[in-house]
Formats: sequence, structure tokens, C-alpha cells
Amino acid sequence: QVQLVESGGGLVQAGGSLRLSCGASGRISIINVMGWYRQAPGKQRELVATITSGGSTNYADSVKGRFTISRDSAKNTVYLQMNSLKPEDTAVYYCNANGESRVGFIQYWGQGTQVTVSS
Repeated sequence: QVQLVESGGGLVQAGGSLRLSCGASGRISIINVMGWYRQAPGKQRELVATITSGGSTNYADSVKGRFTISRDSAKNTVYLQMNSLKPEDTAVYYCNANGESRVGFIQYWGQGTQVTVSS
């Protein structure tokens, strides 16, 4: 099992910044990719950004140039720096970790942290 604990959400005005953190514990050796997803009310959960154990990153087009994902392997923590926030970034943000185990692909989710951007 892998446990993910998120922090850093909150309320911010448009144009402001927030940094989300996600700490992983447990069987972290099986984890290859960590990332952030978000879900706005009435919408499906969508990918925001991911980062592999090798440092390769991937971003949704809607956040490119504004958000930066990073990973501190020594602390088993992934960060999402969000700048130039827009009201449409308002959502619950979920940390995700996935990798391969003996039974195949496996993934874990954090409990979610609310990000609200006011106009």
C-alpha cells in the first residue's frame, strides 16, 4: 500500500499563486509516476501534470506555462507550483501515484485538496 497526503490548497484571487504538496509513504519503491489531477463540480476528473521517477514531465495544455510539477525523491514528495491562477482552475486537486506491482498496474489517490480561485 501507498499513502498519499496532500496539502497546500486554499482560496486565492485570480492571478495569484499556490503550491500543492503530496507526500508519499508505504511501498513507494513500486511508484514510477506521480502526478496531479483535478475535478471541478459537474466535470470529470482530468489530468493536470505528471512526473516520472526519471524526471520527465507532462502537462495539460490548459496549464502549460503556468504550472510546474517537481519531485523531491529524498522526501518522497511531489509539488505543483501554480502561478497565474484563473477562476477555471477552481477544483479539487488529487495527487496520484502509479507503478507496476506483481499483480500489474496499480495506482493510488490522495484525499484531495480544494483550490478556489476568485475573479
